[in-house]
Amino acid sequence: QVQLVESGGGLVQPGGSLRLSCVASGGIFSIYTMGWYRQAPGKQRELVAAITSSGSTNYADSVKGRFTISRDNSKKTVYLRMNSLKPEDTAVYYCNARTVGPESWGQGTQVTVSS
Repeated sequence: QVQLVESGGGLVQPGGSLRLSCVASGGIFSIYTMGWYRQAPGKQRELVAAITSSGSTNYADSVKGRFTISRDNSKKTVYLRMNSLKPEDTAVYYCNARTVGPESWGQGTQVTVSS
């Protein structure tokens, strides 16, 4: 099972940008579908963006045109570039890896969008 460590969260003003990173270890990174999820206080965890092993992507409607997911298999890393951030993007962001078998989750990184 792959282990995941996120980084890159923080406090940013509305309209600002952040890039989250998730580094994987212990698995064959290139075969995993990688995803970013988020969970705001009092809300369910939701999918933000995902990228398959072949590079196909999908996004939540709320982030289309603002967020970009990408992966670097040589670095075993998946990224989430977040532009034009809004207060409603505030949440803990989690990295996810899935293929056949149990999926893996990172510990999460806090993103706070506030002036």
